Amino acid sequence: MPELAADDGFTLRPWTLSDLELVREAAADEYIPLITTVPAPYSEAAGVAFVERQWDRAATGTGCPFVIVAKDGRPVGNVGLWLRTVGAGRASLGYWVVESARGQRAAGAALTAVARWAIEDLGIPRLELCVEPWNEGSRRTAERAGFTREGLMRSWQQVGGERRDMFMYSLLPGDS
Repeated sequence: MPELAADDGFTLRPWTLSDLELVREAAADEYIPLITTVPAPYSEAAGVAFVERQWDRAATGTGCPFVIVAKDGRPVGNVGLWLRTVGAGRASLGYWVVESARGQRAAGAALTAVARWAIEDLGIPRLELCVEPWNEGSRRTAERAGFTREGLMRSWQQVGGERRDMFMYSLLPGDS
């Protein structure tokens, strides 16, 4: 797992156990635990297990999860490149930022950096991400990072206790 520089002074790095406070804040969010593997309710043991899962994803080659770090050194979120379908020529991305750091363009800087790395350095020909139609901030983040909305996938993903529609976005080499 490399460390990556991102726009606006953000950096991306692998997860460490020093990131448990970030996991705690994310776990308190009403949406992040529904759409990710962030544990809710939070406990230190669950937080440690979450960080260890991120290490396992990197070690097994199923994903590249990065902590988004603000220029002041504070961890503020996560961006992940998920490689389960890389053999078919595509990979997916996901991101979240804790509420106390939203509105600072952390997700966009991180998404742009990881997408660039995935296309230019890893040679992945297609990147995908899904966003719920109501999530305007996440839609804007994807579009600012150069992703193109392709369409609505009905009942695509389980979120909480229900199936939800998702917009599919993609980024191809040469799009940005």
